[in-house]
Amino acid sequence: MTQDEAKKLAGEAALRELPSAGVIGLGTGSTTRFFIEALGRAVQAGGKYIGVPTSESSRALASSLGIPLLSDDGPWDIDVTVDGADEVDDALELIKGGGGAQTREKIINFASKRNVIIVDETKLSSRLGERWAVPIEVLHFAHAQTAKQLAAFGVVTTRMRDGAPRMTDSGNFLYDVATGPIASPRALDAALRNVPGVVETGLFCGRADVVLVAGANGVGRLLPNG
Repeated sequence: MTQDEAKKLAGEAALRELPSAGVIGLGTGSTTRFFIEALGRAVQAGGKYIGVPTSESSRALASSLGIPLLSDDGPWDIDVTVDGADEVDDALELIKGGGGAQTREKIINFASKRNVIIVDETKLSSRLGERWAVPIEVLHFAHAQTAKQLAAFGVVTTRMRDGAPRMTDSGNFLYDVATGPIASPRALDAALRNVPGVVETGLFCGRADVVLVAGANGVGRLLPNG
């Protein structure tokens, strides 16, 4: 099974986690794209779902598939949010933000009654930070000064695309902080968010109600505390 095949399997499996109708948070990233496509097919078949996108790319995809969408303004009453993750540890803590939408993803995650995370098995680690740096959204003003402060936590790199700094949908900078294995994701998240200029981190602690993991043996279902 290729990685894309596993991602598709996880995305389609997430449909089984949805209510018969309702408001659905639409995550961002390559795995979530498969879920949005599956949700679009469900809507086209008569499913009564309304989406709340976490990024402009997810909004464009969902719109193209005929999924009704709510505005970015909120407030929303979200039944389930389905999103991906870049790294998942043994306690189901998450690193997200490879797609550069972690702030919007976190807002929608917190607005949701239930959060379903979909990944392929390559995203599993014993401890966060083993495979992935922590994405940080940084206010445009004085972003280099903020990056200097972030260097206390690890190696800081500017997220780039097409030879220029990649900006978030909200017009902020993205930095990645390579911390190495993280002893306490919650403590690190709090410390990073205390740095002036940090808008949000990619650490999602205690925010997964279920994690669907796809691999050669199908889709496993992981729950917090076993």
